[in-house]
Amino acid sequence: MSTAVSDSVSTLPALGAFPSIDLAELTADAELLTRVDRKYVLPRSELASVLSALPRGTRVLEIDGERAQRYASQYFDTPALDSYYGAALGRRRRFKVRARTYVDSGGSYLEVKTRGGRSATVKTRVPVSGCALDDDAVAYASDLLTDAGVPGADDLAAALVPVLETRYRRTTLLLPATAAAEASRGTIDTELTWIARDGRALALPASVIVETKSGQRAGALDRALWRRGHRPASVSKYGTGMAALHPALPSHKWRRVLTRDFAASPADVSRNRVPHRKDTP
Repeated sequence: MSTAVSDSVSTLPALGAFPSIDLAELTADAELLTRVDRKYVLPRSELASVLSALPRGTRVLEIDGERAQRYASQYFDTPALDSYYGAALGRRRRFKVRARTYVDSGGSYLEVKTRGGRSATVKTRVPVSGCALDDDAVAYASDLLTDAGVPGADDLAAALVPVLETRYRRTTLLLPATAAAEASRGTIDTELTWIARDGRALALPASVIVETKSGQRAGALDRALWRRGHRPASVSKYGTGMAALHPALPSHKWRRVLTRDFAASPADVSRNRVPHRKDTP
């Protein structure tokens, strides 16, 4: 076993029981899935029990011998936090802009997620160099916001600035169909860290975020989580992270997760304040 595999298995020991799958094969199989997304937040100490219940044929993504890839995402918002307020208040037309970096491979992509009038979420992305928004990136974001019918798209895109960085390790699973579950895909994010623009950090080493993607029927990972008492939660790395670091922001949408899973964080939140006040959400 290579050093990289040893490191990732020591991080999540139960991963050693699964055969690997490469990125090309994972992508080809995942394209066949009709996605219904569910997210869960659970103690890291309970993850091994969940993984041990997964069916034979479950495979884990392995890249260059590593089964837990490092991610970093820089989120952008306007000074008035239009993206945050759109999500927190459930606005019909909302958006999210981030630059995601695959730390181990070095690739970076600008990702724009929009939600339009028919409540369909659309995510598109283009390669970028680094995490700054140049003129081309701003134009790209503006075009997508315009296409989604977001009011004032040009001005919003031009005003985007970095507001929050997230860092974590991601493990990706491909799960087979069973008699009770559809073929599905899952991700497990560990070593969760959020960094505010002023440098304050929030770390949740004892928690993991699990996301599942399946068809209309739940997959094997969902069912393993349900059997152990874990239910889908409303959680957004951007929205929940901002709310945890800036508790004066409206956050009712994520209140349960913030109270249950973020309250015990060792991070110092005594100096928190709203970074940009918006009087009329």
